[in-house]
Amino acid sequence: MPSLSWRARFYLFSLLVIAIATIAVTNYYLTDRFTERTRNRAELRLVLYAGNLLSELRQNAIVPQLLSRDPALISALASSDFTLSSQRLITIKEEISAASLTLLGRDGRVVASTDRESIGVSYATSPVFIEALRSNDNIFNAIEDEANRFRFFYSRRVETQAGLAGVILVEVDLNKFERAWAGISDAVLATDSEGSIILATEPLWRGKTPQEALFATPATGAIQRAIQATADWNTVPPDAYVSGQAVMRSDGRVAFRGWRISSFTTYSSVRERVNGVLAIEIMVFAILLALAFYFLNRKSTRRMAVAQEESAELRQLNARLQREIAERQRVQENLAVAEQTLAQSSKLAALGEMSAAVSHELNQPLAAMKTYLAGARLLLNRNRPEEAVSSFQRIDDLIERMGAITRQLKSYARASGDDLAPVNMGDALHSALAMMEPQLRQRQVIITRSIPDDDVVVMGDRVRIEQVMINLLRNALDATEANKNAEVDIILAAGETASLTVRDNGVGLEDIENLFEPFYTTKEPGEGVGLGLAISSGIVNDLGGRLTARNAAAGGAVFEMQLPILSQSSAAAE
Repeated sequence: MPSLSWRARFYLFSLLVIAIATIAVTNYYLTDRFTERTRNRAELRLVLYAGNLLSELRQNAIVPQLLSRDPALISALASSDFTLSSQRLITIKEEISAASLTLLGRDGRVVASTDRESIGVSYATSPVFIEALRSNDNIFNAIEDEANRFRFFYSRRVETQAGLAGVILVEVDLNKFERAWAGISDAVLATDSEGSIILATEPLWRGKTPQEALFATPATGAIQRAIQATADWNTVPPDAYVSGQAVMRSDGRVAFRGWRISSFTTYSSVRERVNGVLAIEIMVFAILLALAFYFLNRKSTRRMAVAQEESAELRQLNARLQREIAERQRVQENLAVAEQTLAQSSKLAALGEMSAAVSHELNQPLAAMKTYLAGARLLLNRNRPEEAVSSFQRIDDLIERMGAITRQLKSYARASGDDLAPVNMGDALHSALAMMEPQLRQRQVIITRSIPDDDVVVMGDRVRIEQVMINLLRNALDATEANKNAEVDIILAAGETASLTVRDNGVGLEDIENLFEPFYTTKEPGEGVGLGLAISSGIVNDLGGRLTARNAAAGGAVFEMQLPILSQSSAAAE
């Protein structure tokens, strides 16, 4: 075959340069894009992990205070008759999410427990007992057991009219999060205020500092496996492969006693997705290069052997194309697996968002319970138990409402239209205002209500509608926090639709377009996660209505909820 002409050489060289440049640019761009996406997802998971820990701790913090006032337990300690005490604790444990409940006598010995095998064990020298005796409030302790696992306790002294009667222990089950984290992230750890690891997906990390734990991780650990799987990355220029890092670390804060949480995520999924796209590009350029050589060889052959040589070359090209097609099919299969992995990650992110929503929606009932408990404590100190009973009844109602809210928040992830019934908007508004009563008492806010004499009835779920009303009222209170003459107007009207308008004289709205987006908030970090209005908008949309927001001409914000009104004939049919 004669030598190639300068023009043919130029074309081949240009094609090679274009192929290398395209592959290099694609690799850099996709690596950076997929890496940032992976980092954002890791940070979002970390926020959800921290929210789950804080929710579990806050949920169990109120239990010792309630149990310390339980008449059955107090009576058992006074009479030293603990026949039914363990069964009482087991019954209470089934209603809450605590790991265990333990009742100690004055000497620190277990007299009743949900774990009957622990009855008789002495806690006289344990910090959970000693610190509880020294304080009249809840005491939190993290105790490391013999299995190198931390156990978390809330403890509180139990008193009678005669004085100290015993101590109640509530064990918080935080170890369940370790199992959940292990199935989602590569490695997760949580540290206390002293920097010691108390929760970790790697058992050998517990009790160490993060620096000590990373150096002590064996070759079979998650981090070391990730480094081994990506060891070839460090042999190439950093800019081509995510700056030479095989594992990235994300840190976050848990709003509890200075705790912090960290996660470690590998780049293996990033590399797989980038390689899949690069394989397709390489295959395309290989086909182009093969075609170029084919046409060059075709021109260089003699005229008499054109037919034979073309036939042979076509057979060779066919074979190469079949191999390349088979390779492409394998690449497509790899891409399908990656897409399935991405879909699963999206499902897990949705479950995490629901967990964060549960934590947000339970903050209001918890705050109300705290206020009622403080009032009840004051009434008991003043020997007014009859009035304190009403506060405990309100607390019981709030607990039932928290259970209802938890069930209703599932609607954030499923289709609507189930369990709908006629709802009186006026009654729902009265219930929402009763829910907000503790916050309204703490603030000097002028509440103006305009409610028609006739009932305004819609078809919906009363609990979910009350959730929307409470979120709108909370936003109005937050907006007028800095206003000495705070005013909130509530207008309920009935026309073609049932309309509820909440107007305040606060600072107004800045970014209305993103107002109903999840995790969008104008509050300071730690004061809110930006889910209230997003959940409210979803609830209203599910009920066939709409939730809008605007700025009032005289200043302040105006939120309006419109729902399809239920006619009298339809209500009668229901």
